[in-house]
Amino acid sequence: MSIKINYKNKSSKNNSGKLIFFVDEKYSLISLKKNLVKSEYEFMRDILSSHDLTKNIISFDINSKKRIFLISVKKNINSFEVENLGAKFFNYIKNLKQKEFQINSEVLPANQKKLIGYFLHGLKLKSYVFDKYKSKKNKNNIIINVFGKNVPSNKDQKIFNAIEQGTFYARDLVSEPGNVLHPDEYAKRIKTLSKFGLKITIYDEKKLKKLGMNTLLGVGQGSIRGSYLVTMEWKGLKDKSKPLAFVGKGVCFDTGGISLKPAKFMEDMTYDMAGSAVVVGLMKSLALRKAKVNAVGVVGLVENMPGGNAQRPGDIVKSYSGKTVEILNTDAEGRLVLADALTYTEEKFKPKFIIDLATLTGAIIVSLGSEYAGLFSNDDNLSNQLIEAGEKVEEKVWRMPLNKNFDKLIDSKNADMQNINYVGGAGSTTAAQFLQRFILNKTPWAHLDIAGMAFSKYGGALNSGGATGYGVRLLNKLIEDKYE
Repeated sequence: MSIKINYKNKSSKNNSGKLIFFVDEKYSLISLKKNLVKSEYEFMRDILSSHDLTKNIISFDINSKKRIFLISVKKNINSFEVENLGAKFFNYIKNLKQKEFQINSEVLPANQKKLIGYFLHGLKLKSYVFDKYKSKKNKNNIIINVFGKNVPSNKDQKIFNAIEQGTFYARDLVSEPGNVLHPDEYAKRIKTLSKFGLKITIYDEKKLKKLGMNTLLGVGQGSIRGSYLVTMEWKGLKDKSKPLAFVGKGVCFDTGGISLKPAKFMEDMTYDMAGSAVVVGLMKSLALRKAKVNAVGVVGLVENMPGGNAQRPGDIVKSYSGKTVEILNTDAEGRLVLADALTYTEEKFKPKFIIDLATLTGAIIVSLGSEYAGLFSNDDNLSNQLIEAGEKVEEKVWRMPLNKNFDKLIDSKNADMQNINYVGGAGSTTAAQFLQRFILNKTPWAHLDIAGMAFSKYGGALNSGGATGYGVRLLNKLIEDKYE
C-alpha cells in the first residue's frame, strides 16, 4: 500500500467524497459552517450529540456521496502528538474500500497552521509495510488531496520526505533476510547511494588487513562472505569544519559463532545489523534534504558464522588501535566490530562527536524493555542533546552509567582486555565500557544500545510492527536543532 499526497494552494470546489476536517478537542463545528450547507451542519450537530467526544476520530455519512471524518486536536498539541494522530488515522482508514480523501487545510483549529505536514508525516510513517517477498501484495493506494493555503512549504515537504525515505530505507535493510542482505550485497547497496551526493568508500578484507582491523575481521572470518568497513561522507557546508560522525554495527546475521546461540529466536538475528541501517538511513536522509552540515557515517559489515575458520574462544587479536583483546565469547562480537570502526573514525575524520548505534546486548532489554534505548556517554552536553531530541520525536533514550570501577570486569590476564564480563551483571555497561577504550583522543562520544528498539513484535506509535527504523528521526532532530 502506498500513500500519494497531492497539494494544491487553491481551495477545492469539490464538496463530495471523503472529507477530513480538523476541529478542537470539544468538537466545535463553527469553523465548518461555510464548508457545509445548513442541513448538513445541523445534521452533524445532532450526530455529535450522541457520540463519544473523548475519541480522537469520529466519522459518519452525510449522504450516499459524502462521508465526514472529524479529527480533534487538543490545545497546545506538540508535533509528535500530531504525527501520532496521523498514524491513528491511517489505522482508521486502511481497510476502507474507497481510498481517496480531501483535506481543506484552511479549516484548522487556532494556531495550528503547520498541523497538516506533521499529520501526513505520521500517516506515511505508519503506512510502511515490508511485503517484498509476498506473492500477493496489497496494491491499493491511498490518495489524499490537500487544498488551501496551509499546506506545508516546499522546504518542509522536502524535509518530511527525506526523513521518511531515510527511515523506510533503514527499515528495508533490517527487514531483508540474511541470505539476501549479506555483507557483500549490503556493501553494494550502500555504494548506490553515491547518486544522492554521498562519497562512498568501501574497504574490503584486503584493505582491512593492511590497516590492521583484526577485531572486525575476526568476527567475519568464519563466513564465506566478505567483511567490510564502509564510509559515507556528506559535505553540506563549503567550509572544512569537523564533521559529525555516526558509526553502526552491521552484523548481517549473528549465529553467535563458535559460542553458538540457542536455536529459539535465532531467526531474529537478521536484524543484528540495525545499528548500521540507522546510519545508512540517516546519511540518505541528510543527502536528500541537502542538510547544512558536514557528516560521516561509518559501518562495519560482517557475518558471524561457526565455520571451519571461525574465531575461537580464547583467541587473542590486535585491534586497529594497537590494543589487544582476548575473545572469551564469540557471541560478544558487535563490540569487536565497533572497536576498530570507532578508532578509525576518530583518527581519520577528527569529528566534533561520535555517536555509535548497535543492537549490542540483551541486557539492555532487561533494563529498559522496548521503551528506551540505552545511552552511554563520556560527554554530558551530547547526552543532554540526545535526550532532548529523543523526547521531541518519541525515540527516547535513557542514560546509563559508565565508571572506571567497571574496568576491572573486562581486564584480561592475557591481553589488554577481554570481550566479555564473566563475573556477571552490568552486561550493557561493561560492553559500553569496552567501547570507550577505543575512543583514544577524548572525542565527545555516545553509544546507543538499541537492542530493544530496532524491531517490534507488536508495533509502535509510528510503525506497524517489524523493523522500526529507530534512530533515524532521533539523529535527524539532533542535527536539525543543534548543528544546522
